[in-house]
Amino acid sequence: MHLSSQVARPSHNANEMKSNWKGKRMSFVLDACAMIAFLRDEDGAEVVESLILDEYCMAHAVNLCEVYYDSLVRGENEGVARALIADVESLGVTPREDMDLQFWQEVGSHKARTRRASLEVPLADCFAMSLANREGATLVTSDHGDFDPIIGRGLCPCPVKFIR
Repeated sequence: MHLSSQVARPSHNANEMKSNWKGKRMSFVLDACAMIAFLRDEDGAEVVESLILDEYCMAHAVNLCEVYYDSLVRGENEGVARALIADVESLGVTPREDMDLQFWQEVGSHKARTRRASLEVPLADCFAMSLANREGATLVTSDHGDFDPIIGRGLCPCPVKFIR
């Protein structure tokens, strides 16, 4: 089901929110499961909504792709999947497409370090970690299964906020 039928829309418009981000106190990177929780009104949606409305939030294109993919796997059509991404962006989440040499090498390094530690961290999570590290931001997720082990072993380069 589409966001507009599940989650109340804020009264802010996207242009106001985007022009005001510099005055906000903290930066957050949303991973796919955080965005999906928000869009599907799952546990933790209110945490993500509060961050989107009150702080500067961004998401890497790879993580937005995961949200798009999730919609299609649920049997929704491409129009619905595109609308979900548009919903996230219209609320002020800044899409990032970082893919310069230093960035993708950092992503690969995170993936290799976690793999050498016998952890199976998805590559998309490494994109979110690298973006958060680059921006001095906190990564927002619900995925304890992937992040608890890397945090516990000191392999996460950024602070992590769990939404549930």
